[in-house]
Amino acid sequence: MTAVDTDPHAQIAAFRDGLRAWLEDNDLTPGPDHSLDGQVEQLMRVRRALYDADWMRYGWPAEVTGLGGPAALRAILGEEIATRDLAEPGIYSMIEVLAPTMISYARPELAAEMVPLLLSGREQWCQGFSEPGSGSDLASLSTKATQRGDEWVVSGQKVWTSLAQYAARCVLLTRTGPGHDGITAFFVDMDSPGITVRPLRTMHGVDEFAEVFFDDVVVPADRMLGKPGDGWRVAMDLLPYERSTCFWHRIAYLLTRLDQVIEQTTIADDAELGAAYLALHTVRCRSLGTQRRLAAGERLGAETSIDKVLLATAEQRLFDTARDLLPGEVEFGESPWRTEFLYSRAATIYGGTAEIQRNIIARRLLDLGKE
Repeated sequence: MTAVDTDPHAQIAAFRDGLRAWLEDNDLTPGPDHSLDGQVEQLMRVRRALYDADWMRYGWPAEVTGLGGPAALRAILGEEIATRDLAEPGIYSMIEVLAPTMISYARPELAAEMVPLLLSGREQWCQGFSEPGSGSDLASLSTKATQRGDEWVVSGQKVWTSLAQYAARCVLLTRTGPGHDGITAFFVDMDSPGITVRPLRTMHGVDEFAEVFFDDVVVPADRMLGKPGDGWRVAMDLLPYERSTCFWHRIAYLLTRLDQVIEQTTIADDAELGAAYLALHTVRCRSLGTQRRLAAGERLGAETSIDKVLLATAEQRLFDTARDLLPGEVEFGESPWRTEFLYSRAATIYGGTAEIQRNIIARRLLDLGKE
């Protein structure tokens, strides 16, 4: 694979072949520590190795040390990582949300300095959007930023902030005025005085999320992403990346889990396996179309709510199938199937609840009105 290939299909084929050969020759198998600490350590290890070997740099612009090429190369990289279980796909895919946001909205000098730190595994970042009482409804957020000369002072609370306890930086939404036009985004150093991180234990026993408290945290004005009031646009522009490349990674991972169910099952139930297979391949087809639209420069919007509903439904169906066909794996003991089954219960909540997504589909795509 070289950066001089011009045909996208040739680039993609050469990239996949070269990457697979490199992964065969370079052992990135996770170690025995499957705790969240171990997963994050493995994530950073994988990013460093891929960046040093240039694989992580394809699909990104030269301004942030990228080697160019279509963004689909990044989707392929994540797919290969997910299918080999080299890094947990949810935390690996965060790069696909945060790096494009920085490239699009940060000062060019700031993006050029910071994005390579994320790509190369030298730093982990987090996303400070959700708040108590304003999760799926971002427009109601209340964390306040007040201008004071050449700096801003932030006070408030975020919740469900993934990996905040490991993060060096945070892409943060704040309230600087009323309405959608009063939301402003900042890029905040997590070691700033006044920030307190409190991990949250979920029912599957992992502290993946955290509460983050901001007590008069000073943020330089040049850390603003875009202009005052651009925060809502930042959030809306972030969604296409979350629901295209990130979803593609997740789907690839879930398909490997379906293969494992088929390998381990001792109960013949072609109907249940077929339903799980169909659900996953339906959302995979939908995701491929979404990626193609994004690659063509189309602006994605409400239609990605369909992707979200399909993915959440497929994920829960898959792990329901695992529960039914692998007796005792979920109900007894501490197998990975139990952990993943419990985590899948949140698939219809995180990233926008299924109810909110269906309302968006009804109102904005089907024009069924507000009620």
